[in-house]
Amino acid sequence: MVRKCIVMKVFSGFHAEYKRRHDEIWPEMVEMLHEYGAKNYSIFLDAQTNSLIAYLEIEDEVLWSKSDATEICQKWWAYMKDVMETNEDNSPVSMELKELFHLN
Repeated sequence: MVRKCIVMKVFSGFHAEYKRRHDEIWPEMVEMLHEYGAKNYSIFLDAQTNSLIAYLEIEDEVLWSKSDATEICQKWWAYMKDVMETNEDNSPVSMELKELFHLN
């Protein structure tokens, strides 16, 4: 199992909308995430900085790296682009954090 932590940004004033969209996540998006090995996925908000901290566990980096090319992922990114910082391809502007410590 590989643990991943990613930082993204939600626009100020869109915290509730971001949460609402995730509370109503599409079943086909959940299915794709599981199909590409995502488990134990959480997103946290630092409301002071508008930072989103995503934590997830994946089975395989190669399999996970293919998830962004799926039709449903592309559709989700387009759906989310008005509430968060995105790149030209609608993918979230993100930075992966390096794990320095873990305790079971």
